[in-house]
Formats: sequence, structure tokens, C-alpha cells
Amino acid sequence: MDQKLILISLLIRLGAAAAVSSVLVRARRFRQLLFREERTLKEKFELVLIVSIPIALGVLTRHWVKNFLAADMSFEFAIVLGVIGGRIAGGVGGVAVSIPAIFYGEWLTLPFNCLAGILAGVLRQAAQDREVIWSFSPLFDLSIYRWIRRSIAKSLIDWQTSFFILIMVLTFGRMQLYRVLPNRMFALYDPYWAVQLAVYAGTVMCVAIALKVLNNARIENKLEEQERLLLQIRLEALQSQINPHFLFNTLNSVSSLVRFNPDKAREMIVKLANILRRLMRTTDAFVPLREEVDFIDDYLDIEVVRFGTDKLRVQKELEPASLDVMVPSMMLQPLVENAIKHGVAPRIEGGSIYLRSRVADNRVVIEVEDDGVGFTDGAPSSGTGIGMANVTERLNVLYGDSAVIETDSTPGKGTLVRLTLPIPQPEDMGGSVAGAIYEARSSTSR
Repeated sequence: MDQKLILISLLIRLGAAAAVSSVLVRARRFRQLLFREERTLKEKFELVLIVSIPIALGVLTRHWVKNFLAADMSFEFAIVLGVIGGRIAGGVGGVAVSIPAIFYGEWLTLPFNCLAGILAGVLRQAAQDREVIWSFSPLFDLSIYRWIRRSIAKSLIDWQTSFFILIMVLTFGRMQLYRVLPNRMFALYDPYWAVQLAVYAGTVMCVAIALKVLNNARIENKLEEQERLLLQIRLEALQSQINPHFLFNTLNSVSSLVRFNPDKAREMIVKLANILRRLMRTTDAFVPLREEVDFIDDYLDIEVVRFGTDKLRVQKELEPASLDVMVPSMMLQPLVENAIKHGVAPRIEGGSIYLRSRVADNRVVIEVEDDGVGFTDGAPSSGTGIGMANVTERLNVLYGDSAVIETDSTPGKGTLVRLTLPIPQPEDMGGSVAGAIYEARSSTSR
């Protein structure tokens, strides 16, 4: 082979390895498989299939395009598959990426790449800590320096050094097979020692760069997972605030009737039992709006018994299409409670609560309105309590800037609270809705 062609091919191959790895990690399924350290047999075959397709196409490209030697990275990615997927993935992957070469008479490529993948998988099994696999550096001179420092302290060969030696030995064997049987095996080879040294270095760096790009995706996935868990913990904390708050207020309503009207108190206790049963049945962050309205009906029944039908009236204008939209659970109750407590209750003659919902521009609009006393600008911050603060915080956690909460109040005429929330898309409904909202927020923020 021409020496200049070999050196140019080595440089192009480094960029190609980074490019292919970057394209692979953009696939959601590949990222999911990459994030798992232990995989089922089916998942290992999925991993092999996803990686093998572009690599096999590269082998074909080498045969179709004259002197485009850099397109063939089957040997390097057989090692990558073995070290990230294990012996089965490495062996099967080595076979899969070598199939195109068989049709061009390079029959030694398949068993050699299969062996390379299996040996890399064996070395993966030998790693005491799997994280050391991902820290293999393309700057192999620094790896050697770290090995020397560790060897002085422990006098042991660590995993990364073993992996480095394995790649070097396999590369040597590959070049020797090519030297003996050039038509049955492909390798970049030239008798000059400096070119051979460049081939060794290029092979190590190609494998290391691919691992580094894949590891960056793993780190990003881990950060997203940690952020999702933090969101979940935060939501659970907010949910644990709203439930005792609601229960405390409802029990106060029941206690006021126990002595003077036991029958009504008994009716309220039955309604309260229905509410508590629903709270204990689910811990979901999201529920259909229909369930949220049913929950509010029981709550309002309690309040109507407390205030009397002549003092508290409820009217609902709910668009049927909006009732199946997923919304945060326990979202309406604090709004309705505030409408009663700060709007209707202060009026001697009582008042009405209006619940409305509709779908507009791929968003659900929910309104809670009262015709109570209203308030002036700045007043609600001192009187709405933890309920409204909880709703605002939960919407911020779940939707970020995508959700809008508006308050419009006129003294003596009442208050309107309007929520405008994005509707999760059907393709995002396969997992939890909280996860879908989180993914939507993550993709928007990036």
C-alpha cells in the first residue's frame, strides 16, 4: 500500500469513528441500550444490529470507492461492541460487520473480527468496575503515564493497560495475516516501521474515540436521569404538602357540623372517605381531567353541605374533548378552595363557583371563577396560603415556562384563575406522562 494513502486513511478514520458514534447516539433506542450495563439477549442483538448496519455499509464502501480505505472500521467496532456489550455482542457483532467482506473473498476477516469481539467481551467481564471501561482515553500516552504511576504504587497491570495491550496484539495479528494472505484479509499495512507504528496508534485512538463519544452520551443520559429523579422527588414532596393541607381544612368543615347537625356531618364523612380512598389509590403525578373533576365534585359536595345550597352554587361548562387530557393531580382543589375561602365565604349572600375547560391550539384551558368579593392588586399574595403556592410550584416543575397561570380579579365582582397547559402528544404516552413532560422540557431546554 502507498504510505501516504495509509496515513491519510488513518486520519480520516478517526473522524469517521467520531461521526458514526455521534450518529448512533442520536437514536433513542441506542441510547437506552447504551445506558444499561446489563442487557438481555434480545437487547444485545438489538445493540449489534444498530451498530452493524453503518459499519457494514462502510465495508461495502471500501470496495465500491477506490482508495477509500478509511470507510472500513469493522475491526475497531467489533472491539467496541465486545467491550460495551460483552462476549455475545462482540462475537455476533464481529460476524455481522464482516459479512460484506466475505462476498469479496476476504474470508479471514469474519473469524478474526469475531475473535476480536469475543476477546474484548472477555476483558469486559474481567473489569471489577465497569466504569473503568468508559474512561479509556484516546490520548494513549497519558494512559501509559497513568499506568506507570499506578504500577509503582500497586505493581499490578490495570484493566485499561490490559485493553491497550489487547488492541495492540490484535492489530499485530491482523497485519501479519494480511502480510501472509493479502487477498483474504484487509488491513492497513506497510513494511516501514514508522507506518506500522502509526497504524497501531490509529487503531487504539479509533477505538478510544468511539468509546469517548459513547461515554459522553452515557453521561448525558445519567444527568437526565438524575434530573428526572429530582423532579419526581420534588413532586412527591409537593404532593405530600397538599394532601395534609386539604385534609386539615376538610376535617375543620366536618367538625363544625358534628355537634349541631350530625346527619350532615355523617354525609360529609362519607364524601371525605371517597376522597381519601381516591388519594390512597394513586400516587400518579398526572390524571385525566375527568378524574380531577370527579374529585372536585366530592369536595364541592362537602362544601355545599357546609355552606348550604342557597349560599354556594356550582356551575360547570366542560368541553367533552378536554376531559381526557392528562393534567396534574390535585390541581383544581386548591383553586376551588381559594375561590370559596377568599371569594364566596366573605359574602353574606354567598355566591357561585364556575368551572370551565376547553381545548384550544393544542393546549387545554381550565378556568375557576367565582362571583365573590374579589381583591385589589397585590392582595392575593398575603391570603392564598400554601395551596396556590403549591399549584404554582408544581406547574413550574412539570412544565417550566410552557404553562401559564393567570389571575384576574375585580373588587366586588369576583376572581378568575385561568390555567393554560400543553397537551402531551400521543407518541409520548407510551411511558408515564410525567416522563413525557420531562422529555418535552429537556428537548426544549437543549
